[in-house]
Amino acid sequence: RRAQAACIPAIHLHMTAATMQVSQTDFEKAQEQLKLLKKDPGNETKLKLYALFKQATEGPCNSPKPGMLDFVKKAKWDAWNSLGNLSQDNARQKYTELVSSLVSAESAGQKKDASPEESRHDGYETILVTTKNNITKITFNRPDRKNAINHKMYREIIKALEEAGKDDSTIAVITGNGDYYSSGNDLNNFTNIQPGEMEKMAKDGAVLLKEFVGHFIDFPKPLIAVVNGPAIGICVTVLGLCDIVYASDRATFHSPFSQLGQSPEGCSSYLFPKIMGLAKANEILLFNKKLTAAEACAQGLVTEVFPDSTFQKEVWARLEAYASLPKNSLAVSKQLLRSMEKEKLHEVNSRECEVLKERWLSDECVNAIVSFFQKKSKL
Repeated sequence: RRAQAACIPAIHLHMTAATMQVSQTDFEKAQEQLKLLKKDPGNETKLKLYALFKQATEGPCNSPKPGMLDFVKKAKWDAWNSLGNLSQDNARQKYTELVSSLVSAESAGQKKDASPEESRHDGYETILVTTKNNITKITFNRPDRKNAINHKMYREIIKALEEAGKDDSTIAVITGNGDYYSSGNDLNNFTNIQPGEMEKMAKDGAVLLKEFVGHFIDFPKPLIAVVNGPAIGICVTVLGLCDIVYASDRATFHSPFSQLGQSPEGCSSYLFPKIMGLAKANEILLFNKKLTAAEACAQGLVTEVFPDSTFQKEVWARLEAYASLPKNSLAVSKQLLRSMEKEKLHEVNSRECEVLKERWLSDECVNAIVSFFQKKSKL
């Protein structure tokens, strides 16, 4: 027997010692990892961990069996006792493996629960379209032009609304990149037009505007405007067609139609008097009154105003909560709210575009726009 013992290879003893050392290190590390778990693994798993820990540190169960009515201690004793003669090394190994599986499962769950990467939609030059957390965001992206809307941008917004209405997102959001929400119509749309092309310009412009506003009227999901700065013209008037309007306290709202020899659009001639009363609407639509965010909120055009310093954080936290609501329920409810007036809104949109076409062809409008550019060039 002694001779056999002496014949055990030294290398085998060396490897066993190293394995035990690593196992002890891993065992201690596993104890620390267990403390960092954020989710409760459940009573059954906790009993397994308790039993393996006791077996690893003290060996087989050697304490007296608790009384039948001491449920907690009895459950722990049973779990430990069930391990029988499992070696301390094996208990350490099983404990470490169990903790490792819990850590991996929680890590995988966190990745699954974490906000997905924002996916960017291709094919746009004047706007950014992204989807994240069930929200499709349409961002006016001409900050060097104060996000003024040219013809290309009109068409891209129409395309983005069509896509957002059909994609898997729950809500859609419109906002601006930079200091401005949008300065409205890019008045360069009206420049460099030859006299013989005026009628075609007015006709094409009216068709484009009618289609643009029509997409706001028909948008099937909740549509929310996040007004990050000054808003002018068409971007103010279509706010009445949005379901919610959140504004920074540095935002302003201005529709200088008569100043430019034009007339209201975006269904504002119907919705603004309905939202804020005829007298207040007249100040804005006839007499070019610029509203602060607080005034726009008091008059019902804006849902809520936030301090600019916390605007993005507060608004997006709220929007993400909205986007977690049942998608179909929101869509059906939104369409129900809009259905009673949809026909009326399309009728108003058609009439406003007809009037605007006439205004664009009038000398009064042309002179007003020329005067605007002259004043601008002197600044």
